[in-house]
Amino acid sequence: MTTSTMSTIPPYATMLGFTRYVSRTGPAKATFVGGLRRQRERRSGFNPHGQLVKALKADIAFRTGGSYLAGVVGLVKERWKPLYSSLRSGAQAYLTSLGDPAQVNLAQTRDAIATVGPLAVKINPHFGLRYDDGRREAVRLHFDEEPPSTDAVTAMLHLMASHMDQILPNAEPVLVDVRRGVTHRLDSAARPAHVESWLAGEAAAFTAMWAATATDTATGTAA
Repeated sequence: MTTSTMSTIPPYATMLGFTRYVSRTGPAKATFVGGLRRQRERRSGFNPHGQLVKALKADIAFRTGGSYLAGVVGLVKERWKPLYSSLRSGAQAYLTSLGDPAQVNLAQTRDAIATVGPLAVKINPHFGLRYDDGRREAVRLHFDEEPPSTDAVTAMLHLMASHMDQILPNAEPVLVDVRRGVTHRLDSAARPAHVESWLAGEAAAFTAMWAATATDTATGTAA
């Protein structure tokens, strides 16, 4: 890849990447942005959680109470079995928390592109839910060993809520900490204007770091 091509890669982040960024402080922010940019340049990245998401969605869709989750560890490659074993019980706890399986169905969600300050952020829930009482939820799953930070929860739920007309109209955004089976929802006391201002500032700093990483790469210095 030529230097000119690298320098023209626009700043971009997935919702996961951006919320992981806002959770960091100090020099760790710049290091993280540099890593994201290098992944973008190499078009690299792998999602190891795909089979678990499919199993959870199958248990919801077919109302099987966790039989797909119970069997998913045996379906993945040996290297992923410890990961799936650590996630399965929390995923089962979340599934149970949904209540009567006959009263909840999967709903189709759509991805959205948010413009946060100067930064494009892809908002991509894992699935939607539709309850028989009319409620809807757009669900994003958190798989990390550490629970999501308060900043990450606030950012992710706000981003989904502000684009819900595109994602799943009239739905509530939900973030599920899979390892612990904990569900996070919007804080009713949060002031959207303040959250938007904070996110715009974070996005501006992200964009500046992205450009600085390009300069470092072009000049051969360490990012």
